[in-house]
Amino acid sequence: MVDRNWRGRAGEIDLVARRGGTLVFSEVKTRSGRSFGEPFEAVTAAKQSRLRKLAAEWLRSRRASLPPAALDIRFDVVSVIGGRVDVLEEAF
Repeated sequence: MVDRNWRGRAGEIDLVARRGGTLVFSEVKTRSGRSFGEPFEAVTAAKQSRLRKLAAEWLRSRRASLPPAALDIRFDVVSVIGGRVDVLEEAF
């Protein structure tokens, strides 16, 4: 875990993790049931755009502490229903 609940100008990034040479920005959606659909369905195109902007802001703020080599970036969505956790890797 690199960061969690990071606040930027446009909102919040739930989780930032590093997997080898990849930085993973994750949006976590929690629901008590499926009556309103799957949690990952709540990550709309507008939310995806906002998360990309937040990721760019996060990267600018951490430039000095990141390794000099280029890192890959990935956006995941974590769905939580009850005790079940599903990760949709490379969601967008």
